[in-house]
Amino acid sequence: MQYLCIDGDGGPASEDFALAIETLYPVAYNLKFGSKQKGRDYVVPPLEALWWADDMTAFTSHFDKSKWKWTAMIMVPNWIQRHTYDGAIREVFAKKNPPKLAELELRYIEEEICVQTLHIGPFEDEGPVLKEMHDMHIPQNECVMTGKHHEIYFSDFRNTEPEKLRTILRQPVEFK
Repeated sequence: MQYLCIDGDGGPASEDFALAIETLYPVAYNLKFGSKQKGRDYVVPPLEALWWADDMTAFTSHFDKSKWKWTAMIMVPNWIQRHTYDGAIREVFAKKNPPKLAELELRYIEEEICVQTLHIGPFEDEGPVLKEMHDMHIPQNECVMTGKHHEIYFSDFRNTEPEKLRTILRQPVEFK
């Protein structure tokens, strides 16, 4: 799949993550409206993020957000070509110039087999769910983790009550 991507450090409440979101959406909507004008409309998908740390227990045991690294991203259709993306960057720069526009990249990300679950509630409550996924479910099914932890946000956490947040927690795996 093809994504608009920005990399950073820290947790989802960090200023860096907020600035990434402020940059992703104007470009995503510029691409959507440009595509619609050419007869190919689509819905802008939800915000997603890849998360990782040198020690993945930063997500499950001690929940140390200072050790987290991330890629904030929004999927765009594969028919969006590089020249269309470059044009959208120029237009967004001229109108808004969001803070991380120079860091934005168009990337292809591939995942194969994944274990995933829907988490309902605050991000701070994800740790035990991830621990169960990493330490119990994945090994019991003779799998090992590969790739980066992937989250898909079905709620806008900037204006949704934490207990109502809906997030897909996904971990790429491979069979032993």
